[in-house]
Amino acid sequence: MRIAIAGFSDETCTFCKEPTTIERFEPATQRGNTIIEENRGIPNYINGFLKVLDAKGAEIVPIVNTRKTAGGFSSWLTTECFDKYANEIAQGLKSAGKLDGVLLSLHGAMAVTGVPKPEAEIVRRARAAVGDIPIMVTLDLHANEDHELSEAADAVFILKTYPHVDSEETGMIAANCMVDTVQGSFVPTMACRRPGIVSASIYQASAYHPMKEIYDRCREWEKTSGVYCASVAPGYAYADVVDIGMSVFVVTNNDQELAEKVAQDLNDLAWSLKESFSEPLPDAKEATQLAMKYVAEGTRPVVIADGADRIGDSTHMLKELLAQKATNWVIPCITDPKAAKWLEDNSKAGDKVDLAIGGWYDESSGTPAKISGTVEYMGRPSYTLVGPMRKGARVQEGFVARINLGNNRHVVVAQHMRGANDSAGLTSLELDYTTLDIIVLKDRVHHRAFWDSVAKVDIRTSVPGQGPADLSDLHYDNAPDDAYPIGKHWRK
Repeated sequence: MRIAIAGFSDETCTFCKEPTTIERFEPATQRGNTIIEENRGIPNYINGFLKVLDAKGAEIVPIVNTRKTAGGFSSWLTTECFDKYANEIAQGLKSAGKLDGVLLSLHGAMAVTGVPKPEAEIVRRARAAVGDIPIMVTLDLHANEDHELSEAADAVFILKTYPHVDSEETGMIAANCMVDTVQGSFVPTMACRRPGIVSASIYQASAYHPMKEIYDRCREWEKTSGVYCASVAPGYAYADVVDIGMSVFVVTNNDQELAEKVAQDLNDLAWSLKESFSEPLPDAKEATQLAMKYVAEGTRPVVIADGADRIGDSTHMLKELLAQKATNWVIPCITDPKAAKWLEDNSKAGDKVDLAIGGWYDESSGTPAKISGTVEYMGRPSYTLVGPMRKGARVQEGFVARINLGNNRHVVVAQHMRGANDSAGLTSLELDYTTLDIIVLKDRVHHRAFWDSVAKVDIRTSVPGQGPADLSDLHYDNAPDDAYPIGKHWRK
């Protein structure tokens, strides 16, 4: 049994400016046996494939696996970039000799100039290369997909958790289905639905309302004989594409009627919960007031999720923390390449500095914030992730400087967008996070995989940015008219 594996993944925020080119992908591209060597032991889709295929004695045929490098602020993939890697997958499959199946690690929220539905197109090109053998796909739950993917692939499997802590498990589910299909004990049969709901990522946490109700129903259906996997992707609101929004994919063992029944039930449940995907959230001022209230009551630490900031240069939360005289806090990222360069060239640890940071990308970022403080860390941190997401993966960052503004107030000026979705993002900067009352993260949900075990409260926000909670802040050109709540039908 010879099974090929490949990957081409991107979550494209089309509300950023610069196009995404080959140069953003090539440094992180893995080819051939490097795919196996660099993914084995890391809890991701590929390692899930490897675990099952190794256990079943399959011959693994690695082709190419690629995603964007960290940093940068890019938007739509160029057609050239897409064609390079989609065609490299197809050509690699065509040259691989006789194959029994293909496992593809994709994302679902890729946006490409001139290619309306890129993941479906990747599968179609793979199909043209290998013919009538099983092709199965794993997707992030922020996927924007529709019937074109279900028609192109034999089975589609989507993450069940946000924060994403089941990437490896999802890879294993897909690989087990592949093995059973190749061996003849399973006939993958799919149904797809599109509930017509578009929601900001910050509302999509899998352990909380409203997604918890939907995922609980999925798990109940999976207890039904014949239902192999029931998947719901709430979608990605920050890719202005024709198939934007929630999708349902159900895989059964040779039972189309059952697949359709389950998919429709999940579709109807999601639609009944649609208003919960756009409830009001506090703005920067209100979120800061709320955090300080919790701290004053002895509830600490508090995490504030500044989920709209896709670039990292937003100053809205920083200015509120300063204006309201909050103490004992950190913002682990204000992305500002020019300020970072100035700090690197003109300062050293221990220096006192005065400078303006952030607020440079577009008007949604706010205006630059003036800070004065002492540089306490400078460098290019390298560290290992310790939280449930990608535990064990190595991170190598660009230049960063941590500046103490006094009263245990810290802001990190960074060359590239950075996160602290687990504590390593702070301890690598020689910061003791246990002394902090407020931690402001440029994130929506992923941080909760680690920080929910530390923080007493997680405050979601509605702050301007390229990925706001309030989708009425954005202008969509490609969304369907009936997409709730962003389509023309709903915008009275």
